[in-house]
Amino acid sequence: HNHSATSCLARVFMSRHWLGIDTGTGSTRALLIDPSGKTTAAFTAPHEEIRMEHPGWAEQRPADWVHAAATAIKGVLTTSGVSGRDIKGVGLSGQMHGLVMLDRSGSVIRPSLIWCDQRSQPQVDFINRTVGKERVLASIANPVLTGFTLPKLLWVRDHEPQHFERMRKMLLPKDYVRFWLTGEFATEVSDASGTALLNVVNRRWSFDMTDALGLDRDILPSVHESTEVSGVISTHAAELTGLAAGTPVVGGGGDQAAGAVGNGIVEPGLVSCTLGTSGVVFAHTDKVAWDPLGRVHTFCHAVKDKWHVMGVTQGAGLSLQWFRNQLAPGASYDSLMSEAAAAPAGSQDLYWLPYLMGERSPHLDANARGGWIGLTARHTRADLIRSVVEGVSWSQKDCLEIVEGLGIPVHSIRASGGGARSPFWRQILADVFEKPVTNLDNQEGSAYGAALLAMVGTGEFSSVPEACRATIREADSIAPRESEVRTYARGYANYRSLYPALRPIYSQITR
Repeated sequence: HNHSATSCLARVFMSRHWLGIDTGTGSTRALLIDPSGKTTAAFTAPHEEIRMEHPGWAEQRPADWVHAAATAIKGVLTTSGVSGRDIKGVGLSGQMHGLVMLDRSGSVIRPSLIWCDQRSQPQVDFINRTVGKERVLASIANPVLTGFTLPKLLWVRDHEPQHFERMRKMLLPKDYVRFWLTGEFATEVSDASGTALLNVVNRRWSFDMTDALGLDRDILPSVHESTEVSGVISTHAAELTGLAAGTPVVGGGGDQAAGAVGNGIVEPGLVSCTLGTSGVVFAHTDKVAWDPLGRVHTFCHAVKDKWHVMGVTQGAGLSLQWFRNQLAPGASYDSLMSEAAAAPAGSQDLYWLPYLMGERSPHLDANARGGWIGLTARHTRADLIRSVVEGVSWSQKDCLEIVEGLGIPVHSIRASGGGARSPFWRQILADVFEKPVTNLDNQEGSAYGAALLAMVGTGEFSSVPEACRATIREADSIAPRESEVRTYARGYANYRSLYPALRPIYSQITR
């Protein structure tokens, strides 16, 4: 037991800690960092399954997030041996776009319609007719999508007026956790950007939108910058979690913005490529820039007076997961990658279109469908796998091209997420992007970014970039290879011509 005695002593010396809490879709993660930014402990508590009563519907119970948050906070304090009194600040992150409706007493009125709920297309059409597409873009710098919070709220107004009339406040998922911890109705600019109710340029609520749609302005919580203190831990929350009453809670960030802070994407020229189920290209920008066609999102960053632009491939890691589940059951991802590496670059002119869930950037087409083009009797299974990795990488290049087209500088790309664990995939990204691709020694993402925001908000660092420079380290950097760059540039030109050619067929198929 000598080892644990030593580590107890070390803990006493490093007794200042910051807590990051990430309310994800499948679980809540709580994570502690010390003054050097090192993660000292983490604890994950699972959520209930998503409720899908009809195709395209997706709901979760906010009470479940709060229960998971309590479990994760108690868990991380217990496993680390850190006392609640030693936590100097709390940062919050979470899944974006979810609608939490509260009544006069602060009780939840109905389950939350979460980010992947797609039922609100008629309400999106209503917003575009009522407000006008151009005025929407001018008001919120983004088109309204079914995923955003506002159309979900209008769906409830249209279909459940009895619930809508009881509502006094609307919150996002992590902000409901904040309300439970502090009693404050508050949000911050990065998460609020995904509601379709924030004036992203001026970083405040867009009363143009609320007034045009007949919504009461008072339903909106106060909106803060991400490092601003938004409240303190209440006596009640202290009893339930083991945290100390009075501990400051900062604004925090939506999961994408907080994850970008955790990856250090907080200065010009840095871009991240996160390959999870979906793939996200995320770029920091000093000036607000938006795509008039709405192919990428422009949101407020978790860095004061900065913004970010992000493009999304719906079926990134999902494409490889589908291949494994359907065509290589039981195979490990590592074995699939080494098989793919045996095929030549360009997969002998075989092209994979990763549109297994329709597509967001750059096509905004729910009808798009996936598939292979160019298959011949000469192709091997290795070509099939490699073409999937290449097709997903090209779809991420589609996102990157829009970002660069907005005049945002891109010097290097930080890769994270499951797909980026593979050095083979990182090398293909470098060759396709024609830029160096790095990865980080800390892969914690959103909860880590939330804890860094708490460090800044409690004065440990003077700014988010300063915190990231002090705590975030690149592990390795992969340079593009000249001959592969040429092969992939030719392949990308062909890849780009496939969607426009197939688009008329997609609408035939889905009709």
